[in-house]
Amino acid sequence: MVVTYLKRWVGSRLLSRTTRRGGLDLSKMRIVPRQVSMPLRRDGLDPVPELGRVRESEPVHKLAHLFGLNVWVVSGHAEAKAVLTDTANFSNDIRPLVGSDPNKPSEGIGGLGFTDPPDHTRLRKLLTPEFTKRRLARLEPAIEKIVNDQLDLMEAKGPVADIVADFAFNVPFLLISDLLGVEESDRDRFRALGPARFDLSGGGIGVFGSASESRDFLFEIVRKQRKDPGDGLIGSIIREHGDTIDDIELGGLADGVFLGGYETSASMLALGTLVLLRDPENFARIRTEEGAVDAIVEELLRYLTVVQVAFPRFARHDQELFGQQVKKGDLVAVSLSGADRDKQVFGLDAEDFYPKRAPAAHLAFGHGMHRCVGAELARMELRAAFLALAHRFPDLSLAVSEDQLRFRDFSIVYGVESLPVQLHAAQAQQVAG
Repeated sequence: MVVTYLKRWVGSRLLSRTTRRGGLDLSKMRIVPRQVSMPLRRDGLDPVPELGRVRESEPVHKLAHLFGLNVWVVSGHAEAKAVLTDTANFSNDIRPLVGSDPNKPSEGIGGLGFTDPPDHTRLRKLLTPEFTKRRLARLEPAIEKIVNDQLDLMEAKGPVADIVADFAFNVPFLLISDLLGVEESDRDRFRALGPARFDLSGGGIGVFGSASESRDFLFEIVRKQRKDPGDGLIGSIIREHGDTIDDIELGGLADGVFLGGYETSASMLALGTLVLLRDPENFARIRTEEGAVDAIVEELLRYLTVVQVAFPRFARHDQELFGQQVKKGDLVAVSLSGADRDKQVFGLDAEDFYPKRAPAAHLAFGHGMHRCVGAELARMELRAAFLALAHRFPDLSLAVSEDQLRFRDFSIVYGVESLPVQLHAAQAQQVAG
């Protein structure tokens, strides 16, 4: 009882510091209140059962009332799609809740996820041509080379390797570095900037502090390429659009591509491998059944939905939202992982991994105008990686018991910290002997 009281008292004191001098400032929060953590918690690979119960009874549910602000979670599939497409009633502009120094551009929000039209429309138009199927097709040889090079390194390191450290993080990191045009000499610094961006264990201070460091780095890259545009996306936008986009905006776009293409794909590769090791039949199908990898990747995206919540929305005015009275300024969080387990859309077995289910539109990449611009690139990357992994190591197996795995406790992007595997069955037997 005393310990519980002390924890609550300390938490309330820390939170109170974020509300001084002009209202709530998310960037000064040292902890994220437990009351709003439910959509970010999991039981292994599954959302916590509480999220499913809320979805069944109240797909728009008030999580908490904090600092005069109602926090809602939307977990039904239909309700989620409605909110994600509704720009008339909801805004993505988080700036009123984040104090920043206008003299420090890296402290700004930037990117597309926290931007409303018309700025969002203008900026997204700059990125969209870079992610058409025609332009992405040129990346296929690079993706295959990156994947196979990493598998070669894993093979040399064997008989035991860590899928997370030796494969899942390296593949998207190298691809995004190539895509953006980050030089080899800058990549070591670049590599460390991703994971902390989604880790809420340190509250808003950790998330926004990491964001500032990442943007500082990308502003440097943009300034370099203003003088000598490279072959990647940053150089391409500079050559095509010149001074019509400034360094801050371009750095924000590059930051969004980095965030969307690095940590999320790494988590999908690691957790997807774990799912396939649990299901050797579908792992074998990737190798033996032409085209099977396409449906398997789509089902992995739905089943895992590693980006657990969408960018927050804020109610523009008082309104009724599927029977709930939402007030102006209320924060509405769409649970993508919850919506992607909705039985009304995906059937009674929605909690199961089943690649042969009838096709239905999952929300792993979001929906509406803020849907991930790099969705098709992510699919290409996942298909290439799982195909190559299944062919190179057909008898891949876990090197530890599953209960020894440690998952991320409290992160917007869900993941596993490490995934040790035996690369070959014969080697596994020798080690066991």
